[in-house]
Amino acid sequence: MVDTETTPDTPTSLWRRFAAIVYDTIALAAIWFFAALIVVILMKGEAVPSGSLLFTVYLLLAAFAYFGFCWTRSGQTLGMKSWKVILINHEAQNAITWTQAGARFCIAMVSWALFGVGFLAAWVDKDNRTWHDRFSKTKLLNC
Repeated sequence: MVDTETTPDTPTSLWRRFAAIVYDTIALAAIWFFAALIVVILMKGEAVPSGSLLFTVYLLLAAFAYFGFCWTRSGQTLGMKSWKVILINHEAQNAITWTQAGARFCIAMVSWALFGVGFLAAWVDKDNRTWHDRFSKTKLLNC
């Protein structure tokens, strides 16, 4: 549970979000490396067929497991901890649920697929919220 007594209610800027994303991209690359290693071991050294939908879904599930676990457990991924950013439930002001994490993850993927336009929505939102913040009823705060 997030201690709202010590968490200032200051929305996180877009540049700080992107800095945390850069850090999390490095962590995610390591996770995908080990996830792929498991598949290579199970396939006895054979390569995964190019364009394998099953492998792509597997890597997306690995990414969701990382983000979902971090968000629901402490409200922070490794990148968010480094940049002193915390994710909370917008309405209850505490940790988010797995349902919220799933919605956040899916809408963020849509945003990235649309060249980040959902992130740029933070520039026009008074609380600096992106599409995935609004849809999942979550918010990022400086801590």
